[in-house]
Amino acid sequence: MEAVQEARLLITCPDRPGIVAAVSGFLYAHGANITDLQQHSTDPEGGVFFMRLAFTTPHLDLSRPALEKAFQEVVAARFGMEWRLAYASERKRVALLVSKPAHALLELLWRYRVGELPMDLRLVISNHPDHREEVERFGIPYHHVPVEAGRKEEAEEEILALLEAEGIELVVLARYMQILSPRFVARYPMRIINIHHSFLPAFAGANPYRQAYERGVKLIGATAHYVTEELDAGPIIEQDVVRVSHRHSVAEMRRLGQELERTVLARAVRWHLEDRILIHGNKTVVFV
Repeated sequence: MEAVQEARLLITCPDRPGIVAAVSGFLYAHGANITDLQQHSTDPEGGVFFMRLAFTTPHLDLSRPALEKAFQEVVAARFGMEWRLAYASERKRVALLVSKPAHALLELLWRYRVGELPMDLRLVISNHPDHREEVERFGIPYHHVPVEAGRKEEAEEEILALLEAEGIELVVLARYMQILSPRFVARYPMRIINIHHSFLPAFAGANPYRQAYERGVKLIGATAHYVTEELDAGPIIEQDVVRVSHRHSVAEMRRLGQELERTVLARAVRWHLEDRILIHGNKTVVFV
């Protein structure tokens, strides 16, 4: 049988006794070695059950298609499961979209180069030409697609064509300062990740760090989430905060915010790549 280093099984289903035993028993019976198992239930009595299970496959007695068919018939159908099986050796094809701010882009490129992000990075697309040299230094193709007034739809069509030509499976908005149309988002449902700053209270409009400074904000945050039609309202993947005080200038607050954006986005992307996220309504269950 073909050998795969690791497989990941993700399951969502109504909670009831026997799920873990049925899944683990099925895999054991077919020669799988379970290396990690995490689970969560919204309510043990009538709630929703979530599970991520990782296993190695060199000694399976079935081919991949046969294993998946048997799992559906023997286990998944019995428990009413929504499930998917992913393989670590099949790295997801990823595109990064960026505007002028480069901090998130460069963080992802560096982590990709040193092997922290297990992805097949195919291209970077920007509405500005600024980062071509830095991106191409990493050996990644750079595409400049300007978004001109009154021609946004044409720009999106060009971007979609580039994504489809590369078979892109995940789009990461590494500070891409354009609002994507509902049509664009619908092409990649729950496969577009965005990052943005977070404040309490929220500050809309230009220069939010100046507004935060003038209000005496004590916490700066960053939020990574999946993109939906409703702006910045998709399922949240990861967040983090840092404390600030009256001693911090606007520039210092912005620097701290950008540091958060870099690390929060990188974590969210890695968890997606490692198949650690299950989506339930407008929430996520993240197994880390």
